[in-house]
Amino acid sequence: MGIALAVAPVVLVTLLIGVRGVAAMRTTSDFLVASRRISPLVNSAAVSGEYLSAASFLGVAGLVVKDGIGALWYPVGFTAGYIAMLVLVAAPMRRSGALTVPDFAEARLNSPALRRLAAVVVLVIGTIYVVPQFRTAGLVLTAVGGTPYWVGVVLAGAAVSVTLALGGMRAATYVQAFQFVLKLLLFLIPAIWLVLQAGAVNRTDALNPVEFTHFARETPVRFEVDVTMEIREPTPVRRNGVVETLPPGEFTAHSQDEVVFGTGAAVPAVRGGAALGGPDWRRPLLDLGDQGYPLLGTWAVLIATMLGTMGLPHVLMRFHTSPDGRAARRTAAITVALLGVFYLFPGVYGVLGRVLVPGLYLSGATDTVVVALPYQVDSGWAGGLFTALLTAGAFAAFLATSLGLLLVMSGAIAHDLVPGGLRRLRIAVFGVAGIMVLLALRSAELDAGVLVTWGFTVAASTFCPLLVLGIWWPRLTATGAIAGVLTGLLASSGSILFALAGPPLHGWVAILVQQPAPWSVPLAFGAMALVSLRGRPPAWSTAAMLRLHLDEPRSAGPRDRSSTVRRLARLLNR
Repeated sequence: MGIALAVAPVVLVTLLIGVRGVAAMRTTSDFLVASRRISPLVNSAAVSGEYLSAASFLGVAGLVVKDGIGALWYPVGFTAGYIAMLVLVAAPMRRSGALTVPDFAEARLNSPALRRLAAVVVLVIGTIYVVPQFRTAGLVLTAVGGTPYWVGVVLAGAAVSVTLALGGMRAATYVQAFQFVLKLLLFLIPAIWLVLQAGAVNRTDALNPVEFTHFARETPVRFEVDVTMEIREPTPVRRNGVVETLPPGEFTAHSQDEVVFGTGAAVPAVRGGAALGGPDWRRPLLDLGDQGYPLLGTWAVLIATMLGTMGLPHVLMRFHTSPDGRAARRTAAITVALLGVFYLFPGVYGVLGRVLVPGLYLSGATDTVVVALPYQVDSGWAGGLFTALLTAGAFAAFLATSLGLLLVMSGAIAHDLVPGGLRRLRIAVFGVAGIMVLLALRSAELDAGVLVTWGFTVAASTFCPLLVLGIWWPRLTATGAIAGVLTGLLASSGSILFALAGPPLHGWVAILVQQPAPWSVPLAFGAMALVSLRGRPPAWSTAAMLRLHLDEPRSAGPRDRSSTVRRLARLLNR
């Protein structure tokens, strides 16, 4: 009941803001970019709310428990990507006058084929990114409220689609700004409370990790997905109420199994994970899949997250809601500061989770570590209260990010692929949400952090080269842009599909297949540049570049307008 009372206000406020947005939405521009009237402060809060997804609110802490201290490179990449966006992309994107990324592609290179390809890329990125939002909503409600997995998935999908269909971008903006403030408070305050309540011994253990080899107390572990473990010595357990001894070797616990490890029982090793608290876990580098190449794994994640941020379509669309290029740049700058504050805290939950809820490491449910912690330090009303607050914050994260993603996906369908009016956009919202819910129902066993990083990888391999070269290189041609985007899409998505369905790989090859950004991004840049150099840019490409880089004329007086005209004349005469 307490969890329902925590989630219900978040969902109700989201729906109410959506209803209020109906009156202000009359055109496609209202639906997609809120008529370009959002102030930098509100916009930066909305961008931050949209960006802080399930991977940020829950996934980073879960990855710290699973993969160790090196997982903190994820928030470094997430935040640093905005600095690159601030310098290279924000203001020119707003000056382009486009409504969507495919809009920008066609406006810059006058290629309907490139626009359609960009719309397909938007759908691929959106699918990879939305599914973990709905999936984690299901897992969280299951973990803290005992509801079936599908309940959280369907609830998240319904709330987001109704809100977006009613109020469009304007409703999404104010929902996301509200939810950012909510998430920040509901993440920071419980973190401080947990540190104070954990006690001196747990704080010391968290800051000085020692490998877990035996359970210090009886530890029940409930498995939400199938997990294969390596039993090192005969281990007495109680599985689903039956006492047995697990022999040395591989042991697979199935979904919905409950295994109780007794006091002093040996901790099994989880296939593909660093030993909890061991030397590899403490290393400040990210050893993906425990393959033995931590530096390569760290760089792979950093390249994907930093460059992928510049190509995320739901974030890029947010800059189109700014009144002008200056406002877009200020929005990006404020966003860096807001994200920097938030990302100070996921590590707190991660290191405390290693000490207080090590069973999540075995069960494969590390994404729920944030909401599982309060009851470990206080089993009374305070623990219940902070669990409810964190659940509300987590649900706000799912809804805020899903709003932006469903918006760009419905725009890709009903504005770019099959152009239509407002009615078609609304229908597309419900259609996309339904498909995402169905996919999320089959994705419970995948880590939210891994899925979201794959979304960043596809964005880094496709839209990052398109935007950087389209904004800063006048010799880019439509043929070159299509070749580069297609190369990056096939390389990144093909590698990800192989990682999911192909045979197991080992060593550095496994890392580059699981996280292909170190080679797929340069490949896309190279293909785009080489094909463009074999052709000739159109005669109007200079004018298109000028529109992206000249400041908009302000209404302060003729001095500003004449200054812009003089700069335009100087550039044309070069």
